[in-house]
Amino acid sequence: MLITYIHSAMRLAEYEILEDRQYYGEIPGFDGVWAQAQNLEACREELQSALEDWLIMGLRMGHKLPVVNGIQHTPAEA
Repeated sequence: MLITYIHSAMRLAEYEILEDRQYYGEIPGFDGVWAQAQNLEACREELQSALEDWLIMGLRMGHKLPVVNGIQHTPAEA
């Protein structure tokens, strides 16, 4: 289910080309999840990596994660 969550979140990603011809991407609703790279594919890869790290840290810290495509992940009770 986590893979489906990640794929669903990545479909929400928004990208733009910056003045220096680099690509910038972020996912609305996922504060602090962003990436910047020389091309779109590298930007997507970096963004997914940032999302995965953000999710792992959020779950470890007990944060409530955004609902994506009807999927809600909640941290396990200690």
